[in-house]
Amino acid sequence: MPRALVPGGAGVPLLDMPEPAPAPAAVIFDLDGTLLDTLADLADSANEALSEYGHPVHPVDSFRTFVGDGMATLMERILPEAARTPAGIQQLLGRYRTAYDARWKLKTLPYPGIVPLLEALAARGIPMAVLSNKPQAYTEIVMAHFLADHPFEVIFGHRDTVPKKPHPAAALEIADKLGLSPAEILFVGDTSTDMDTATAAGMIPVGVLWGFRQEEELLAHGAKHLLKEPAELLPLLPPGAGSDSNP
Repeated sequence: MPRALVPGGAGVPLLDMPEPAPAPAAVIFDLDGTLLDTLADLADSANEALSEYGHPVHPVDSFRTFVGDGMATLMERILPEAARTPAGIQQLLGRYRTAYDARWKLKTLPYPGIVPLLEALAARGIPMAVLSNKPQAYTEIVMAHFLADHPFEVIFGHRDTVPKKPHPAAALEIADKLGLSPAEILFVGDTSTDMDTATAAGMIPVGVLWGFRQEEELLAHGAKHLLKEPAELLPLLPPGAGSDSNP
């Protein structure tokens, strides 16, 4: 650990000083509720599946707290308690996937300010990645449709061989692929799951207030920064060699 020296004291150590934190050098983004507003398509697909099996449906806003931890967990949360059996969850999940296959791009859009933010980060040469609990195949399809023009170096959804967020394994895999220490990475998301993932991985948790959850939840789970709009991410990162203009 570096030691502070007494000015003019011939190199005599005064006290131990903490290692300075490295400057952020890359960004991992959550997908749903952070880059893309997917809420209506997720809710409509889930309610279609519920209706087919005679279960009550939910208001779209209720899905703000239902989503974020993977499709199977979503099915468990939206089913009536009596129907939350393994068989019931799997049955609903199959119908939900069919509905979402037809709906995933009907109402989904990037949040306002996201595209200019991604352009500014790319101009600065800031590496970017995505880590979602959406299954890998859906994550790739959605990213290819809505955000294909932006240079994400890693795009990970949920893969069967890797634990879902908030387990840090996938986030640490991304750090390794980027060649950076976890402490150099901003982890940007809209839920407690994202903040917990960042903390567990030793990354910097950054909460967004335009997504599915509230400020109180993000702070309670360790958010170090809160963003009201996407452009507020830029001052947390170095200017880089490219353009320094804000979106």
